[in-house]
Amino acid sequence: MDPEDIESLERATVAAVAPPEVAEISGWIAPFDDGTIGRGKSAAPLSHDVSVAAIPEIEAAYRSHGLEPAFRVADVPGLEAVRTELSRRGYVRQQPTIVMTARAETVAGYAVPFADLLDHPDEAWGEVFLGEGFDPVDGAHRVKRLTESPDALFGAVREGGRTVAVGALSFGYGWAGVHGMRTALERRGAGFAGRLLALFGSAALARETPRIFLQVEEANPARNLYQRAGFKDAWSYGYWR
Repeated sequence: MDPEDIESLERATVAAVAPPEVAEISGWIAPFDDGTIGRGKSAAPLSHDVSVAAIPEIEAAYRSHGLEPAFRVADVPGLEAVRTELSRRGYVRQQPTIVMTARAETVAGYAVPFADLLDHPDEAWGEVFLGEGFDPVDGAHRVKRLTESPDALFGAVREGGRTVAVGALSFGYGWAGVHGMRTALERRGAGFAGRLLALFGSAALARETPRIFLQVEEANPARNLYQRAGFKDAWSYGYWR
């Protein structure tokens, strides 16, 4: 992936979770949010070869906002010095996560997109995040931030008058981004997430946005689904806290 694509993807990642404030500090993007979404409250380099010089300034910026400094750093050779310096300063790599990308037409063809595409999420959409098996505090924050995303569509699978699976598709910086994929605990394994992915692939094509990305924790079994749908690993990263 070329440097322009890396930068645009990082900007799209932050914009999708609508942090209240974002700063740029010497080649880093720094969102400031006091919620539960890691991407919304950790600084990330806009390229894969920045220096360590900005780290103290970033720390000071987070502390001035009443937040603990945190960093989201790719596991690539060009950022080895950054990771070494963060470790030296007492930060620990946590929550290993994979950035995955795909072509919209591939994702659109994965399954029958039998799901509702919404301009605005309804109450039932948000209730899935608060259901059994999900952290209600985290769920409420994700609903708030995803619905505040500046340019997004929302997918919902209905069954017997009930919403059983949801997700969001953001647009920005030349990318479509899949976020907030959730399926009700008792209906997992029924193929609903695949329907949503296909729906989002089709929606991205309709918006003439050929590239889609998502981020999934390394240990999440949903990664297998995303691979089947056409997503490929772009890079991994960790949160340094």
